[in-house]
Amino acid sequence: MAELAKDGTEMLIAAAHGMQQKSYAPYSDFQVGAALLTGSGQIFTGCNIENSAYSPSICAERTAIFKAVSEGERDFKAIAIVGGKNREIGDLCFPCGVCRQVMAEFCDPDEFMIVNGRSEDDYIVYSLREMLPHAGYVKGGNDKDSYFFGSDKV
Repeated sequence: MAELAKDGTEMLIAAAHGMQQKSYAPYSDFQVGAALLTGSGQIFTGCNIENSAYSPSICAERTAIFKAVSEGERDFKAIAIVGGKNREIGDLCFPCGVCRQVMAEFCDPDEFMIVNGRSEDDYIVYSLREMLPHAGYVKGGNDKDSYFFGSDKV
């Protein structure tokens, strides 16, 4: 499992908290921010954006990932996620199942780190495989030979 340096983790949590401030969440009043680190060292950020119809809403994690993918990035190392009410970081904020599956589409399950933070000094880190142990992982793109649904072999 890959590890993220403490200063890198703190930087990602700070960037995620900055994005939490930009969240549009008038229905849940729960603001989430995310910061995604790429293999090239770039950071793509995102916040949750709600809609009254609910299904057009998007989570912070997917906003960051889709921004990165739309810019040509495909190599992701880690994502930090923070969330809470009143634009304050509350308890740990974990990615939903849809976000976890999007991560599984693009990320190495053993190398990609998910950082859940309460602050820059109080956080926990999981690998994607720990968060989504029996998923359909795609490693190296959409090659059907590298796709293992529900397998521990990638």
